[in-house]
Amino acid sequence: MAQGSLVEGLLTLWHAYRVPILVILFTALLVSRTIGITGSKSKAASAFSNPTSPRSHSPEKSEKAQLDDARDRPAPAPTPADAPKAAAAGPKRVSGKKPAKVAGRRAGAEPAPQLSAIQPIVFFASLTGTTEQYAKVLMEELTTAAKDQADAENPERGILPPQLQDISYLDFDDFFTTAPKPPPNSPGTRYLYCLLIPTYNIDTVLTTFLGHLDETHNDFRIDTGSLSTLAGYTVFGFGDKEGWPTEDEGFCSQAKELDRWMAKLTGRKRAYPLGFGDVKSDGEAALKEWSRGLQDIMRDILDYGGLGEGVPGSGDALESDEEDVDDEESGKSNKNGRKRGKPQAVVDLEDIKMGAGDSGSAAPIPVDFTTGGQSAPSTQSTEKEMVPKTSPTYASLTKQGYTIVGSHSGVKICRWTKSALRGRGSCYKYSFYGIRSHLCMEATPSLSCSNKCIFCWRHGTNPVGTTWRWKVDSPELIFDGVKDGHYKKIKMLRGVPGVRAERFAEAMRIRHCALSLVGEPIFYPYINGFLDLLHAEHISSFLVCNAQHPDQLETLHRVTQLYVSIDASNKESLRKIDRPLHRDFWERFQRCLEILREKRHVQRTVFRLTLVKGFNVDDEVKGYADLVEKALPCFVEVKGVTYCGTSSSAGAGLTMKNVPFYEEIAEFVVSLNKELERRGLDYGIAAEHAHSCCVLLASERFHVDGKWHSRIDYQRFFELLEKENADGTSFRPEDYMRETEEWAMWGNGGFDPNDERFYRKGKKKALEAAATEAATDAATEF
Repeated sequence: MAQGSLVEGLLTLWHAYRVPILVILFTALLVSRTIGITGSKSKAASAFSNPTSPRSHSPEKSEKAQLDDARDRPAPAPTPADAPKAAAAGPKRVSGKKPAKVAGRRAGAEPAPQLSAIQPIVFFASLTGTTEQYAKVLMEELTTAAKDQADAENPERGILPPQLQDISYLDFDDFFTTAPKPPPNSPGTRYLYCLLIPTYNIDTVLTTFLGHLDETHNDFRIDTGSLSTLAGYTVFGFGDKEGWPTEDEGFCSQAKELDRWMAKLTGRKRAYPLGFGDVKSDGEAALKEWSRGLQDIMRDILDYGGLGEGVPGSGDALESDEEDVDDEESGKSNKNGRKRGKPQAVVDLEDIKMGAGDSGSAAPIPVDFTTGGQSAPSTQSTEKEMVPKTSPTYASLTKQGYTIVGSHSGVKICRWTKSALRGRGSCYKYSFYGIRSHLCMEATPSLSCSNKCIFCWRHGTNPVGTTWRWKVDSPELIFDGVKDGHYKKIKMLRGVPGVRAERFAEAMRIRHCALSLVGEPIFYPYINGFLDLLHAEHISSFLVCNAQHPDQLETLHRVTQLYVSIDASNKESLRKIDRPLHRDFWERFQRCLEILREKRHVQRTVFRLTLVKGFNVDDEVKGYADLVEKALPCFVEVKGVTYCGTSSSAGAGLTMKNVPFYEEIAEFVVSLNKELERRGLDYGIAAEHAHSCCVLLASERFHVDGKWHSRIDYQRFFELLEKENADGTSFRPEDYMRETEEWAMWGNGGFDPNDERFYRKGKKKALEAAATEAATDAATEF
């Protein structure tokens, strides 16, 4: 009875607490099992493996697989410290550093073979056979070049004999989807495509060909730079100027389109500018001239191993303006997924900015403030360089594209040079004096100056001083250096979109030198020797000085044209604008004007007025007229200042409000001309270049038979100069003047009609809309 009561009590207790009891038992079982598994893993790891880097565990392996690997790997036997380590059995372990990537190839890949040979391939398309004949002419030219460049010991080097391909019979994928690979026996060979095509206004194989290039570029499966392994490409187009007189009307339009697509597919590897030939006039002659330039470039590619991408002005995406005005790809991602920056704006000399970070932290350069008379000889070491290669000045100038020659000279390509090469117009010197910008070299034999003008782009970063206290380089060293630097920079422009082949060829012969880059040219002790070297090669000389070195100005030999910067009409304005270092700056200025008056019948003398609104414009017309009356220059250039936009200029009180509009420049010139007429001085408004905001006043000495003659007969100048050097026969500026072009005269704008005015996106439409609105308003008034 008692036993039954006990069993009944246990059953009652079980029914009451069975759920908690089951939960406790299940939890205890789970905990004990988890502890047992963890302990076995820890024991296995300590018994069979060494500590490893996290990189040695592949994320794809399961925990069980890693455990099995550890169990299968035997424990390493102890070895002496200096014994070589044997290759470990089992899976490879990652240890040490990752191999560094080598620029231009993947880590571990074989380096690309060095370029040793160029294989030209001449492609042509022809319906009537004319272009095929021209292609054979080019083949002969390149075959001759290959023979001249052949390496007798190694025939696989140099320029190889060209190959000829008819586009009509090609499978485009073989040549224009991917570039052909070099032959196995000559891995250093690179192909250069020369494409000769006519232009038709009907559907031909060219239509299909251009469509293929379009599809290839826009095919997401194909690299946008699929032809970038080429050494380069170049295009020559044939057209008919009788049917299509201009490029806007369709002359060589398909060649221009082909050049654009090839630029995209090759990564802008334009080896030589696009060439044009008229089949009814100069087709073969233009092709041969273009071929000679191409051959020079092929030799350069062999010498330097490539086209020179990345060199300032070389034509890469960040240097060459937009490939096409309507090309919006500058904001898209390139093949590496990085966004390509917008094309850099091309700026004039006076527009260059020097940020605060470029100024350097060097101590101020000591200045010798003289009081007048002859400059005292420097007592400092003459071996000190004006611009050492380790100086912040050298770094700043070279970063901006300057080539520093020797220790105190420099050369740089002007933005107008690129503009002229592309047929977009030359600077004001072409309108006024007949200097084509792509034939002009801008250089200086002295980077130092004795002024610190408020509108100067340098803002104190260049050397300053009133006496020469530096090492002096020879005129020959400077002359050879600036020429070499100029030509190298011109060659780097061959890949710039729109460069005309004939102008590129012309640019390889310097005809003019503007000694106005930076600094003070006549500060150089041997300036006359440098001028003699220029004239010996029939290079004209345009020299600009700042009217602070009368002794050097007085002893200056004859130049083609002599400029003096006249930045103010009175002493106080000159002090504020030019900020001269000489204490007797006004006396020096006046003496230079007297010397200019004495030279006016020997030299072509020019006043250059840079107008800064709020500084030297208001109520200063009479003051400028006083200066003109004193020096009686042959010409007076009036130009508006260009604002740099830097903190230094702002600190000097210069802002955008000080930049005059062209209408204000024109109004000032008219007022100055009236004041000169009132005084009985024979001057008149001869020419203008509105694009440069510049107007020219000229002496009536250059107004002959009712026409202005502001231009220069350069051939005549050198004939007279050689005669003067031979027998002492002097000559006057009137003896080598030429008539001013009609389009350059006052009231006609001054833009060469043979060039094409380039407008930024939207600007042309805005100007046209404004002109239409003005015409409508004028019509309404009547």
